[in-house]
Amino acid sequence: MKKQMTTVPFTDTPEQKARLDQVIAEMKDQKGCLMGIMQKAQDIYGYLPPEVQKHIALSLDIPVSEVYGVATFYSQFLLNPKGTNPVSVCLGTACYVKGSGNLMEKLESVLGIKSGGITADKRFSLDATRCIGACGLAPVMTVGEDVYGRLTPDDIEGIIAKYN
Repeated sequence: MKKQMTTVPFTDTPEQKARLDQVIAEMKDQKGCLMGIMQKAQDIYGYLPPEVQKHIALSLDIPVSEVYGVATFYSQFLLNPKGTNPVSVCLGTACYVKGSGNLMEKLESVLGIKSGGITADKRFSLDATRCIGACGLAPVMTVGEDVYGRLTPDDIEGIIAKYN
């Protein structure tokens, strides 16, 4: 599944930048430090926005494309911020066959965002995911750690309302 960059404006604090600079200074002379630095950067910011990727690349004197390549290859890295209530819809085979595509369309409509997006108030983010291992409950979606199964598009508004 291709990761997409966010359109949410990036903001950071001097404290976050100082923490990132400290991590880079401590790790930059270690062989293979890029993954570790990126993991720490994501811990600091919650995701890896383009500005942070560029800062890491400049600090390590490597191309931004190398940082971006690692960020998009490994699923642990996030290119978009997550909302207070991250919503995921399983689009694995069992869920898709049972209508999860329709669930995604309904969520995009109800939340007013596309997959990979975050609401303006940062309360909800929406992502597609592959199998979460609940095929017997297909189609499935999660809101944070809560799992909802055997859903229809008519169930969506009521579920989202629980988190408002």
